[in-house]
Amino acid sequence: MTDQALAKLRRLCLALPETTERLSHGEPTWFVRDKKVFVTYSDHHHDDRLGFWCAAPPGVQEELVEAEPDRFFRPPYVGHRGWLGVYLDVEVDWTELAAVVTEAYKQIAPKTLVAKLG
Repeated sequence: MTDQALAKLRRLCLALPETTERLSHGEPTWFVRDKKVFVTYSDHHHDDRLGFWCAAPPGVQEELVEAEPDRFFRPPYVGHRGWLGVYLDVEVDWTELAAVVTEAYKQIAPKTLVAKLG
């Protein structure tokens, strides 16, 4: 499950314009233009769960965590800034998560890169 989830998440992130991947705090992390983080993998890093943390539009974290706490959570360190935690050790809708990752990218990327998404 871990390798497969990481591979799928990696494909989603690296499909976006000018993204790079490198380790940050021991976890695979994706950056826009190698500078700003928009998604970080969390392989049991702070608890016993597999997931990822990502930037989110204002209010989305609260809405999703309240509606589906078995799938979404408020991550440590960045949760107070509205970032969203997404569990990957449950049944995953990868089409939905592609939209979540794209929204994370849009929150961090400059407008010129967001415009490339169409």
